[in-house]
Amino acid sequence: MTSMADTLIWIPKRLVEISLVNLAAQSPEQFAALCESDYVRRVEHAADSVLESGARIVMLTGPSASGKTTSAHKLADALRRKGSYGTVVSLDNFFKDLEDYPRLPDGRIDYENVEALDVEAIHAALLSLVRTGQADIPDFDFCSEQRRRGTVHIDARGGIVIVEGIHALNPRLTCVLPEKSVYKIYAGLREEYSQDGARFLPTRDVRLARRMVRDIRFRGHSVEKTLGMWPDVCAGEDKYIKVFKNQADLLLDTSFTYELCVLAPFVHELRGAVAPDSEYAPVLEALCAKYDACASLPASLIPEDSMLREFIGV
Repeated sequence: MTSMADTLIWIPKRLVEISLVNLAAQSPEQFAALCESDYVRRVEHAADSVLESGARIVMLTGPSASGKTTSAHKLADALRRKGSYGTVVSLDNFFKDLEDYPRLPDGRIDYENVEALDVEAIHAALLSLVRTGQADIPDFDFCSEQRRRGTVHIDARGGIVIVEGIHALNPRLTCVLPEKSVYKIYAGLREEYSQDGARFLPTRDVRLARRMVRDIRFRGHSVEKTLGMWPDVCAGEDKYIKVFKNQADLLLDTSFTYELCVLAPFVHELRGAVAPDSEYAPVLEALCAKYDACASLPASLIPEDSMLREFIGV
């Protein structure tokens, strides 16, 4: 018998013709409002599904720049509106100290590997949350890439804990828990774009644009640094995230069709940000050329509480 999770996972992605996106962009306010309301409905459905399951723990994952962090908080807000306390815990708090990270074959740090996390500490925290609704978790400092002294206390008694991170669906993290205590969500873009009937802007390219804009605006990363990390990020997704997609109870679609048009001006500004002789120059130019096909809309269309603010800012 096909499980509910298997049925959900193989829903094909939507393929939308870019000319239709540009046509919709001629009514920008209505276009943006429709896309935003669609996302809100998806989160509300996810909250209803979590409550129906009776689970105490939600494990929520998604690939880089899928919007999983903001979506986790949006889900917590939706649960609160429905009368159930929701709190978010990031798996990032469980990173080991930098010197203890696993290494790639060439000696570089493997940031995407599940072994970068303290799995035993995750087990202890999850078991405590299921049994008592409380746990003390590590406090990780990303600037130093070291754990701070002390811990962070989580009190979710009578509520639901949403644990978000790239390894959230890895069975190694939840194998110690009673099966019905966990509900699993995979957050990802389910919409791709075509031109003259041929796919030309896949979800991975949309996420790369999101990440480049976010990294340069909020993380102080150059475009070249983001592009240089991207192959390892994608390889890590294929190895550590997408392989567990069929474990999900629900797919949460984090696509916003009008986003292409809002991202377009930001992507255009990045053209030339990489030296012409850089190995990443062709990659950047290819991405910019794709966004040249998109109508441009102002970021002011994005509501202040939109998930997209995670990448573009307020």
